[in-house]
Amino acid sequence: MRPLGTSIRRALLPFVCVVPLFVASTSVAQEESVAVPLPVYEFHSGFWLNLHHTLYRIARSPRSSNSTANPGAVNAGIANLSPAEQRAWSAAIAFYSKTYADKDLTVSLEMILIKNQLGDFETCEDLAGFKKKSCDAGLPAKLTETLDAAAPVYRAHLWQEHDRANRRWISAVAPLVRRNGLDLAHRLAEIYQTNWPKERIRVDVTSYASSTGAYTTLEPLRVTVSSVDARNQGAEALEVLFHEASHGIADSVQDAIFRECRQREKPIPRDLWHALLFYTTGEVVRPVALSTADSAGASSGAGYSGYVPYAVREGLYKRGWENYLRVLTQYWQPYLDGRVTFEDSIAHMVSAL
Repeated sequence: MRPLGTSIRRALLPFVCVVPLFVASTSVAQEESVAVPLPVYEFHSGFWLNLHHTLYRIARSPRSSNSTANPGAVNAGIANLSPAEQRAWSAAIAFYSKTYADKDLTVSLEMILIKNQLGDFETCEDLAGFKKKSCDAGLPAKLTETLDAAAPVYRAHLWQEHDRANRRWISAVAPLVRRNGLDLAHRLAEIYQTNWPKERIRVDVTSYASSTGAYTTLEPLRVTVSSVDARNQGAEALEVLFHEASHGIADSVQDAIFRECRQREKPIPRDLWHALLFYTTGEVVRPVALSTADSAGASSGAGYSGYVPYAVREGLYKRGWENYLRVLTQYWQPYLDGRVTFEDSIAHMVSAL
């Protein structure tokens, strides 16, 4: 795998938009050395990863399963394909339908490795190293062949539209992170009793990013987010970004819940830690929603009282998480307010379930 620095050095080459984004504190005591900026996010709009996610989305679409009866269905909104383009595009979708459509982007190690590799080689014109040996991405031969064959079709018919949407999203979100990112990162790290990552968190911006609109993979910590998903716009985008990044710093929560359950000989409550992440990010972002909603045109409301956190807005607490919302409100919120300790909050939550 190519190091992240390679992508940065070659960021001006075709097919990729890279927006490094640091948020740093400028106030330091005179006798202290200059503080190291706190890295937050680095946004990418990469050609290969967008192509990969597009083929994956189409392959999972119900209409792709009917492609034999309706060959035009696999065009996925692409009009006026030449016969050669139609063959290449249909073959790519058929390959993804057979090989990857049933695999989860967030769970399958194979899909995670493919995603990371495509991100690392985002500036290459092909993935087999035909034009430049260093661009041999080392992917499975059939996948490399499929992507290289589908690339001209995607580039000619979909990529410009997808890339423009990705860039618009980055342009809208970047000011929100610049204005609020440092405080949010420090606050979340404080809550989870850990350090915010020293490295910039790579955010791959794509037209499609799983059915949830965004997802995170670890080691390395990378976020993938859809630029066109209605759930990822305005102030909501800020919550989505920091929720996803929290997956990389919330081990302390999982460990504490597991430890408390073992001590009490209770079953580990499934997804309590994830509900806690949703709840926490929503509450941390809520106070800054007033300014971000006005400046970014968030759909959920224009102020503190009107901002609806993601988990509430999407009805997650109504899908088996009702008890989690109860204990989070009763026992975790006092910790966020500074009225109880982390340990006591976790202990009371586990005891109440």
